[in-house]
Amino acid sequence: MKIVVLSVGRVRQHFVVQGEAEYLQRIKGSFSVELVELGMESPESMSPAEVQAREADEVLKKVKSYDYLVVLDERGQSTDSKRFSDFLQKRMNSGIKTLCFVIGGAFGFAEKVRHEADSIISLSALTFPHQVTRLLLVEQLYRAHTLMKGISYHK
Repeated sequence: MKIVVLSVGRVRQHFVVQGEAEYLQRIKGSFSVELVELGMESPESMSPAEVQAREADEVLKKVKSYDYLVVLDERGQSTDSKRFSDFLQKRMNSGIKTLCFVIGGAFGFAEKVRHEADSIISLSALTFPHQVTRLLLVEQLYRAHTLMKGISYHK
């Protein structure tokens, strides 16, 4: 199974890029993770609803009909690391070709993205910048990997 992490914005912070690279290197060989950035800049003249609609269109263009779409949203179902690992394992066992996690922009998701989602998960009730969310997700993918493989990391 391939995992795609699709984020609306670009990651510019060096510490995020370094952290992601570290966890992706550790995961290597277990499953493929691809980081995709839409890098959309929104003009100041656009309303939040217009920004959401534009981002939704771009996100949905990237997601294939056969992808299992997971929207990361603070209003989604809360989970812990063990349940997240079980979630990934079930998707892997089900034969899904691509598991696509989507991280939204500053204004969150338009309802049409949430409506297309196969799952909506909350990593936290807190709000994080998309860059930090992406790093947290990649770390949780690594943590799930260690739980599945019985590697001592998760305490």
